[in-house]
Amino acid sequence: MRGQLTAKGKATRNRIVEGAAAVLREKGVASATLDDVMARTRTSKSQLFHYFPAGKDELLVAVAQFEADQILEDQQPYLSCLDSWEAWASWRDTVIKRYEAQGDACPLGSLFQQIGRSTPGARAIMIELTRQWQGSLAAGIRSLQASGRLPADVDVEARSAALLAAIQGGVSILLATGRSDHLRAALDQGIADLRRTGSTVA
Repeated sequence: MRGQLTAKGKATRNRIVEGAAAVLREKGVASATLDDVMARTRTSKSQLFHYFPAGKDELLVAVAQFEADQILEDQQPYLSCLDSWEAWASWRDTVIKRYEAQGDACPLGSLFQQIGRSTPGARAIMIELTRQWQGSLAAGIRSLQASGRLPADVDVEARSAALLAAIQGGVSILLATGRSDHLRAALDQGIADLRRTGSTVA
């Protein structure tokens, strides 16, 4: 059905997903109802089930995809253009600002607690988010290599994977404590390690 949506249909579906995301952020995944979503998006029950025939779980997966996409979008334009140390510093500031604004509530994490990893499509969202995020970091490291700021023998995949894991660890601690110190330290240390490696370039 989704492949046959008209432009108007896609716009309506997107409006429902974005409205549902807003409701879930305000009320929490466990407390929000389809009635809340319908009221926010001004859609009828038949209209809601037209776009999400499997009901609430299907809508929650769609919102999870929206939230995953938003994580990457919130890091732009820097995440897609990490070709200088200045760009890495701006990206670092953007990431910290984004997660400090989010605070100790994680919409994506709450969604996955509700729908479970076994729900069709749920695990794939996290796998793809990780792939895209790490891929962008790896592309940034390669850009530094291409410009001579990093040596050619830097293990790009290992560095990008370690940096992403460090960020996620910092975010997890922020969610548990409400403090961003560990996230700041993880980003600062990861970028500093890269810069030290770059200082060896002749």
